[in-house]
Amino acid sequence: MSGLFSKPGVYFILGSQNAAGRDPIEILEAALAGGISCFQLREKGAGALTGNRLLDFAAECQQLCRDYQVPFIVNDDVELARILDADGIHIGQEDMEASTARHLLGPDKILGVSVHSMLEAEEAVRSGADYVGMGPVFGTQSKADAKSPAGISGIVAVKSRYPELPVIGIGGITPDNAGQVWSAGADGVAVISAIAQAESIPLQISRFNESIKAGAEK
Repeated sequence: MSGLFSKPGVYFILGSQNAAGRDPIEILEAALAGGISCFQLREKGAGALTGNRLLDFAAECQQLCRDYQVPFIVNDDVELARILDADGIHIGQEDMEASTARHLLGPDKILGVSVHSMLEAEEAVRSGADYVGMGPVFGTQSKADAKSPAGISGIVAVKSRYPELPVIGIGGITPDNAGQVWSAGADGVAVISAIAQAESIPLQISRFNESIKAGAEK
C-alpha cells in the first residue's frame, strides 16, 4: 500500500459544501488533471447531499477518478462505499471502529484512519489500517469539529515507530508550510480548501509537488 502514497502524495478531500459556489465536479476534474494522487469524497456537515443526490454526485466523482486512474475513497459512509464499490474508506475517531470497517469492506479495500496521537495510530495499525491521516498539523477552517493543532511532532513520532506505515498530514497545510510536513517524514499531504479555493488548481497542485524540495532542504 505504500506505493499509493509515494512522495509527493497530494491527497485531495472534497464535498459539495467545500466548493464555495463553484461546481465541485469541475474542481475535482481540475485537481485530477493537475496531478492529485488520491481523492476522498467527504460529503458531511451543513448542506451536505443525501439520498439519490448524494449517490449521483458520488458516482460522478468516482467515474472521474477512474478516468484518471486515481483511487476513490469515501469518508465514513461504509454503505455508500459498498454500493459504489469504492476503492476504500476513510474513518475518523468518532466514526465506526476501524476493525468493523475492515470487516465490512473486506481485505482488499483501502482503509484510512484519522489519528491524533501515537495511541490512536497503534490502534489503527492493529485494526488493519493501510494508512493514517495525522493532524491537524496546523490550524484549519475546513472542519468545524477539528481538534487543536498537533504540529508535526505527531508525524515524526508515528513514522519513527511505524516506518512502513503511510502517514498523511492533514490540517491547514498550504504550499508555503508543506515543506515542514515532508521534512517530518510524511508520505503525503491531505488538502481541502487550499486546492478547492485556489484560483488555479493545477498551479496550486504543482506548488504542493514542488514543496517537497523545501522539506528536503531542511
